[in-house]
Amino acid sequence: MKRLPTVLLSTGHGSVDLYQGIVPVLVPFLVAERGYDYVAVSGFVLAATLLSSVVQPLFGLLTDRWSMPWLLPVSMLGTGAGTALIGLTEDYALTLLVIALTGVGVAAYHPQAARTARAVTGGGHVGMSWFSLGGIVGFALAPVLVVPLLHAGGLEATPALMIPAVVGVLITLPLLRKGTAPKATRREGADDWRSFAQLTTIIVLRSIVYVGLTTFVGLYIGQRLDLSATGSSAVLIVLFGGGVVGTLLGGRLANRWGRLPVMRIAYATAAAGLAGLTFVPGPTMLAFVVLTAIALSVPFSLHITLGQDYLPSRVGTASGVTLGLAVSAGGLLAPALGALARSTSLQTVLAVLIVLPAVAGLLAGRLAEPRPIS
Repeated sequence: MKRLPTVLLSTGHGSVDLYQGIVPVLVPFLVAERGYDYVAVSGFVLAATLLSSVVQPLFGLLTDRWSMPWLLPVSMLGTGAGTALIGLTEDYALTLLVIALTGVGVAAYHPQAARTARAVTGGGHVGMSWFSLGGIVGFALAPVLVVPLLHAGGLEATPALMIPAVVGVLITLPLLRKGTAPKATRREGADDWRSFAQLTTIIVLRSIVYVGLTTFVGLYIGQRLDLSATGSSAVLIVLFGGGVVGTLLGGRLANRWGRLPVMRIAYATAAAGLAGLTFVPGPTMLAFVVLTAIALSVPFSLHITLGQDYLPSRVGTASGVTLGLAVSAGGLLAPALGALARSTSLQTVLAVLIVLPAVAGLLAGRLAEPRPIS
């Protein structure tokens, strides 16, 4: 593993995924300042993920055919610009549009970044966990950076959120020098589409749970503990902080016990953590937020390496799906979850989510390690 390129790429990954973490942080402020209901704010999550879900695998196909390292800085700037404009567009439709721009930027970034990460790290579990860690840290930093900014300046302060994108571009530019970025080569080996499809189903289930949590857990705990909008958004610090720990653990646990056993245990633990978060009263529920976040994040980097190993001749496509279509698919159901919350309660939504990681764990039990390339 080349340490400096890995650190640079991981940091750049964090600057992009920071913006994916910003949309859930904005939810309590959009509710408080603009009076949107659960369905309306779920629409923002949908806008951030719909185009990304469809477009990201297409970028994966393109990066299988051509090397496109320039996508990294261009997508970073597009993502930052979309987020910066959120506070300046009071019209609901325009807000959806600029949030969609953020989603397209995320879609363009990840396939090429994952190809670069595989080339830099050699596809090892620990190296890929460091690349993934950058994204999770970006998620974790979103409430830390954004909540104080919005608390002080409201939604009108969002133009300042362009700064992380610019910093990310400056950090990533050294990776674009000749000889640093990987070429678009196709590895020989039999593609196992059946196992890849099953893995994709597992990731979709995880995505639904994670999007549901990031969208509603702040509001839920805010209601249960009588927190302000700022306090509700700050709950995401706990959620994303647990994600950092889980992502870093994933590669190391897989090196010791194997990817699939670790995935199975992690998903069973996530189901138990969700049950505690949903039904245990009082501040103790925050401990279950941490447990759930860690358990859901342990498999994250393992999904990427498994997907790339199941499709050894289509690494870009595998990366586009595992980091794109499957990861953001949960956002497509965000409005349905919002409608369920409006017609019942937030607790009912979280109770429904308990089933999904349990099913993911059962599906992981049917997977086998990819066949080695001869």
